[in-house]
Amino acid sequence: MSRRSPNILVFSPSQTEVDGYVESIRNQGFISVKGATTFAEAEKYLPSTEIILGWKFPTELLSEPIAASVRWFQSMGAGVNDLILDKSIPETITLTRIVNQFGTHISEYVFSFLLYIVKDGQRMQESQLNSMWDPFISDTLKGKTIGVAGLGSIGAEIVRKARAFDMSVSGLSFSGNQASLVDQHYYPDQWLEFVKDLDYLVLTLPLTNSTHHIVNKDILLGMKPNACLVNVGRGALIDEGDLITVLQSGHLQAAVLDVFEKEPLPKDHIFWSMSNVFVTSHLSGPSTVDDVSTFFIENVKRYLNEVPLHGLVDRQIGY
Repeated sequence: MSRRSPNILVFSPSQTEVDGYVESIRNQGFISVKGATTFAEAEKYLPSTEIILGWKFPTELLSEPIAASVRWFQSMGAGVNDLILDKSIPETITLTRIVNQFGTHISEYVFSFLLYIVKDGQRMQESQLNSMWDPFISDTLKGKTIGVAGLGSIGAEIVRKARAFDMSVSGLSFSGNQASLVDQHYYPDQWLEFVKDLDYLVLTLPLTNSTHHIVNKDILLGMKPNACLVNVGRGALIDEGDLITVLQSGHLQAAVLDVFEKEPLPKDHIFWSMSNVFVTSHLSGPSTVDDVSTFFIENVKRYLNEVPLHGLVDRQIGY
């Protein structure tokens, strides 16, 4: 039985990435696939394109007549706040994001740092470097309280792993649909109550108008003095100026930051040199060609069968 093969355009600044996606999609029988890495190539292939699988796509082209045939834009990532705010993307274009693929990677990232901190990995490293025998007794995650702000697929996996370490788990979410996952659930008007007893606060929230700088000086000072903050959501969830002030005052044990308001993080940013800040390069939840291709191909099949797409973005809600 034959099936329609829509015209698909894959865009990424990485040629290797584009080649991988194009090959994967074609191997599934969708042969009308073009790849582009530059503005000029995107402009060339947009006419008659129906579906875009993209990352850092030159969206200004989508308001031009050459993009009149585009019906659906699938982001290669989970965060789409930039696409939602982009007025050059017509409302007629359906937006989807990757969902249910990052929990394993991000939860492992979170707990690699929590274990390093609670077991004082830095002291162990320094002892080895100084050839010093130092059989100290480290702390444990057991009995500690972790708070997860955002209980989607990523947050849910962090909760699951926290249970394996015998931690107490609190959660904050907008809908409360996943409240049963945690010991204590809070809503967005309960931030101070949510954070006051936490040993670890992990942010997995999407960035929307209501979550921009949601973690500010008041929230940070409302946490226990020796608590730790982990951000694997979006950089602008945190007021970075407030975080710097609070950390410099000695409040909070550490901040683990994988995302920032400006990326790449400028070389002269103070975060790089702060001893109580761990900086990583937005790497906790990688979008791999195999995983994203599998997600996208399944969505193409759903699109052709006219059933709801996975990861459908609600522009009003913001994700």
